[in-house]
This record gives sequence, structure tokens and C-alpha cells, in this order.
Amino acid sequence: MPSSRKTAAAENATAAAISVEGDGRSAPLGATLVPGGANFSLYSRNASAVELLLFEREDDSRPSRVITIDLICNRTSHYWHVFVPGVQAGQLYGYRVHGPFDPVNGMRFAPSKVLLDPYGRAVAVPVNYSRDAARLEGDNAATAMKSVVVDPAAYDWEGDRLLHRPSSRTIIYEMHVRGFTRHPSSGVSEKRRGTYAGLIEKIPYLKRLGITAVELLPVFQFDTQDAPAGRTNYWGYAPVSFFAPHRGYSSHRDPLGPVNEFRDMVKALHRVGIEVILDVVFNHTAEGDHNGPTSSFRGLDNSTYYMLQLDRSRYANYSGTGNTLNANHPIVRRMILDSLRYWVEQMHVDGFRFDLASILDRDESGNLMPNPPVLWDIDSDPVLAGTKLIAEAWDAAGLYQVGNFIGTAGGNGTGGSAMTSAASFEETMG
Repeated sequence: MPSSRKTAAAENATAAAISVEGDGRSAPLGATLVPGGANFSLYSRNASAVELLLFEREDDSRPSRVITIDLICNRTSHYWHVFVPGVQAGQLYGYRVHGPFDPVNGMRFAPSKVLLDPYGRAVAVPVNYSRDAARLEGDNAATAMKSVVVDPAAYDWEGDRLLHRPSSRTIIYEMHVRGFTRHPSSGVSEKRRGTYAGLIEKIPYLKRLGITAVELLPVFQFDTQDAPAGRTNYWGYAPVSFFAPHRGYSSHRDPLGPVNEFRDMVKALHRVGIEVILDVVFNHTAEGDHNGPTSSFRGLDNSTYYMLQLDRSRYANYSGTGNTLNANHPIVRRMILDSLRYWVEQMHVDGFRFDLASILDRDESGNLMPNPPVLWDIDSDPVLAGTKLIAEAWDAAGLYQVGNFIGTAGGNGTGGSAMTSAASFEETMG
């Protein structure tokens, strides 16, 4: 039997086992559609109880269904999992995670808050979304972002593949998705201005410029309210989900719209020979410092996802934003790799520019590591082989590594530089 058929048979057998047992499986993480419903899996080492919440609308004040994930039957090691019959793509969901609120020991569980799934593939944002409601005491269900169940296979790529253009033949145009077409002078139709679809309308213009790649400023779902009072976060360096395309850049209002519209954009750019590189932020999240909101990671397992100071009620701040992602922790490291693989395999992205990449060199105490696991994992990953990886080789605390950033040196034998070799990093001055 061909290997592809064997793989499909194994996946079908696993799906069937999940649908029959009902307890779910610890892998894969996130929400995974299987015959008859969906498997949900979430990591939390220190939680005492976890509830899966299903919502009908993004602004519902109460979930339509609450599923308690049983501590005995539905927990494997530190993974909480459950199979839910009848769930389909587009289902809105979130979690309530119970545990101690003990900041002195690095734990900040807040069961009154609806939490995003770190592996959620899309995010629904209510019109009345409130960052303050996630920060202050009390239930925030009506104003919280919700994760969305996505079927990654439900899209016709029409034969599209990564382009793998050598870096020696690459001309990059850096752009902000909204800013590129938001103004009427862009000539883009009004409904599509400032969106992934709007960028598609400007492809002829990009071709005339002679560029071969677009580098998109952050498109991970971000918190637009992570900004000083009276202002909006425009640039997007405030991620809340590392797998979901930013909903505000979609011309579609349905929960699944951003995923397919982003893919339409990538496919259209590839058709004319233009690669897509993402500016990715794996150094911090929008949850901010100890006074910030609880929207996901903080309420799931604070000391796993973040670097903490000796006073564990405070966050290390090598990013200059109030917190620092604990990138070399095994759980966080895997999430970063899974995110990158997802954007390559399921979204057909050609490369990444890593914001404040020197943070990825630090251990949980903030010390420089001679061989940081997360960077070597990225460098040696077969899925990422051949993608363009660009490092902003410093951080906000002064770790300046231009000329000394880790990665495989040399070309790939096709005229490319280190940027296009087997997942090697090229340093950048900004």
C-alpha cells in the first residue's frame, strides 16, 4: 500500500477511535474535527479543573453548552481533552480554567475569564470586545474573544505550492495589510480596502514594481485595544493567537472568513511569482504585565508560558511590552514550531521575519543560551527547510547579536544565501 494511503488509513482509524470513545485524545492539541464531532485538547500543568465552553454567537454572555473535562477520564499527564459530538467548523468556543490565584508562586488562574485556545486556528472578536473586562474582576463572557473550530483541509489550493525563490533573486516589499489599501487613493473597492482581498486587487501594481516577495507586518490575531487610552494598536505587535490570521484584515464577517481570505491572497500572489513572508512575534503577547488582561496564556499556565522575575508575581520584560514569552520551555517551544509548520503547510507561507529574535536565545531566567533549543529546532525542522527565515538580531534589553546570530551558515547549492538554505537565519538590521 502506498505510504499516502497508509497515512490516510491510520488517520481514519484514529478518528474512528476518538469518535467511539468520547473521552478524546491528548494529541493533536487544539480543536480537531473528526467524523461525528471534534476532539479538544489543552495543556495545563497546574490547573485543578477545566471547562470547555461552546457559544452560538461571539457576544453571548452565556455559553450554550458547558462541558466539564473530567480530571480522571479526560486528563492524560498535563493534557485535558474531550471529544464533543456534533461540533462542526465555525463553532465558537473557549475555556474556563480553575486553579490557584497565587502570583507569588507564579500562578494566575482566573476562572471567571473566558480563555482563548493557544492552538485556535481562528478568533472571533465581538463588537463590544473589552480588554478591561479581561483585566478587572468578574465574568467577561460577553466581551471576550472566542476561538473558532477550523477544518484546515476544507480549501482547494488548486495545486499551489511554496515558490522557494533563492534569496539572491529576492526583492522584498514590506507592507502593512490595512495601511497598504485603506485609503481611497489605493483604487481598491471600498468593501475590500484594508483587507487581504484588497491586497489581491493591488497585485498588478506589485508586479509592475518588480518585487518578488511581500513581507507582511504582523497578521497573527492581535489585540487592537493593547494601546494607551484613546488609541488603537495599529501595527499588530500584540499577538493573542499564533495560529489565527487577524480578523480585522478580512472583508468577510463570518468566523471562518479570515482563514480562507488569507489563503486566497497567498494563492493569488503565488500565481504571479510573489512569495509571502510574515513578520512574526514570538517574544511576547498582548497580556502585558502583572496589571494586564487574562485572555489566554496567563490563565492557562502562567509560569509555563512566561519568563518571571525572582519575584514571581512580576514578569521579565526583555520585549519592552510588559512580558516575555518563555520560548525555550518545551511546551512553548513546541507551540512555536507547530505554529510555523501550520503557516507553511496549511497557509502556504514562504518565510518568516522574527521580531526581537534575540529573545529566543534566552532561558527562563533571561540568560543567554549558547545553544538555544527553539532556534536549533527551527533551523533543523524539515517542514521549514527552504523557507526564508530572517532574524531581527536584538531585543529590548540590549542583547545585540548582529553578526553573531545562531543558525546554519552557507548557501543551499542553488545560488541562495543562508536565508534560503535549510531553514537558516539571516540577520537583519530592522
